[in-house]
Amino acid sequence: MNVATMQAAETPVRPMPRAEYPRPQFVRERWLCLNGTWRFEIDQADSGYERGLLEAELSGEITVPFAPESQLSGVGVTDFLEAVWYRRSATVPADWAGERVLLHFQAVDHDATVWIDGVEAGRHRGGFTGFSLDITDLIEPGRQFDITVRARDSRGGSQARGKQSTRYHGYEAFYQRSTGIWQTVWLEPVPKVHLKRAKITPDLSGSRFLVTVPVSSAAAALRVQAVISDEAGEVARAEAALDIDGAPVLVLPVPAGRRRVWSPADPHLYDLRLELRGGEGELVDEVRSYAGLRSVSIDGRAVLINGERVFQRLVLDQGWYPDGLMTAPDDAALVRDIELALQAGFNGARLHQKVFEERFLYHADRLGYLVWGEFGDWGARVGSGPEGQQPTASFITQWLEVLERDHSHPAIIGWCPLNETFQPLGDRITTLDDVTLGLFLATKAADLSRPVIDASGYSHRVIWTDVYDSHNYEQEPDLFAKAMAGLADGTPYVNRAPDGTTWSKPYAGQPYFCSEFGGILWDPARDRGRDAEGWGYGTAPRTEEEWYERFAGLVDALLGNPLMFGYCFTQLTDVFQERNGVYRFDRGCKLDVSRIRAIQSRPAAYELGD
Repeated sequence: MNVATMQAAETPVRPMPRAEYPRPQFVRERWLCLNGTWRFEIDQADSGYERGLLEAELSGEITVPFAPESQLSGVGVTDFLEAVWYRRSATVPADWAGERVLLHFQAVDHDATVWIDGVEAGRHRGGFTGFSLDITDLIEPGRQFDITVRARDSRGGSQARGKQSTRYHGYEAFYQRSTGIWQTVWLEPVPKVHLKRAKITPDLSGSRFLVTVPVSSAAAALRVQAVISDEAGEVARAEAALDIDGAPVLVLPVPAGRRRVWSPADPHLYDLRLELRGGEGELVDEVRSYAGLRSVSIDGRAVLINGERVFQRLVLDQGWYPDGLMTAPDDAALVRDIELALQAGFNGARLHQKVFEERFLYHADRLGYLVWGEFGDWGARVGSGPEGQQPTASFITQWLEVLERDHSHPAIIGWCPLNETFQPLGDRITTLDDVTLGLFLATKAADLSRPVIDASGYSHRVIWTDVYDSHNYEQEPDLFAKAMAGLADGTPYVNRAPDGTTWSKPYAGQPYFCSEFGGILWDPARDRGRDAEGWGYGTAPRTEEEWYERFAGLVDALLGNPLMFGYCFTQLTDVFQERNGVYRFDRGCKLDVSRIRAIQSRPAAYELGD
């Protein structure tokens, strides 16, 4: 063995980061993960295309799928990045010949253009939703080819950014930016005519599943089949020809003896197999999935889960990590966040200002963790006055992509496309009015099985929104209780501008909850005689014991209100300078979780039906 060979043998092989299957509710056996080392270059002035970066060698390296601002990327540049470039070589296995090859990007922030061997393959706008490109005609199985990606992430203008700071430093509730590829990149072979993402809708009252199965193109000779199973074997099957409907709806009845309802107490999931078969019965395409039988409904001012009152003890989860920013360092970190919330007595979360990756939703499904799906819409404020909010058409297109991707997850019990839009109501219809209504109507058109909040907290512009809510960070429990008590006479707390200007259309008797409260500034250093560090709401408690007293007072005001169907406490973890989490940013212990759980565990008046 020569010296070079010996050195190569001694060099440890780094495991591929985030190598787990990225789409657990629509699984094909064959796929190729493209995470790992890519060539990389920062294009600070977005002049790279003019300077020939499409053909030139890129000067650096990055570890995908971590954003260049993160430590785990190996880059760690925290300045504004107007554009970044990526490149890597790949080879499609020779046995994929004769099939279509799809290149999937789970998320690229914000405007992406993709080239294959210098030929443009496609574009996508939106940092929170994925996209797929059919690159079959641009590659040859068994032959190496180059993938080049340019991601643009402008500092200014209206853009769905979520919690990413538009200042150099993070401040208050805004954090370090996250540019470019930040979720898994992968290849997948599919037949010419193949199954597309199924839409699984549980019908609990009918004890059945409705499965809409679109295909890539019309094919009269093909049939689609769905089979649902549990631990005892097959429960039901259904099939349909593709000569009439391009996206047939298959009905899968669940007999009483095999019926097991998905709930936080028993998050049972049925196995689902989807098949596409030819005229002779031959298997053309096959996908594995799963489904949960549960319902979410509204009865007066109550939100019911499986026909029952379940008080939603939610926590605000931002989904940020010290080393990976918006990208979890590994799959175990996603599970850990859910487990930490459950240990503290929460039964779910608002997934706040970020579209969480599919694997998080998969773990929520199997662990019985209730979540509200939300969009990272912050970034639309580009001015002040009556037209200060300027969400663009892409806010709606991106949100529709979210609804299509996540429809089938039983853990999602509601949708929230906007959060804390604040703009005075006037005598003219504004862009914010149009887009708020557009997002609400798009959500209802895509999904009638879940309630929708038109905009969480501030600017409720849709008078018939399914759910009405408020954000209240009053830190004095007595004042907080007084503010929330008006729900009894139909005049609940409604967010207004600091000067009293009206932001929202009036409450119309919908189910109501306080979807953000608490946010108690707390750094354990305070209890050791030093000033509390970081940012949070209100004045920090003087001692840890005072923290528990304040928390209990705030929680009791909501648990004791029979018309309040839930709450959402801010927040699960500290995030950078924001020090108001139950846990530290590194997920370490910060408070006595058993005490927090005990405070939340008493029955809610809503659950008792008082």
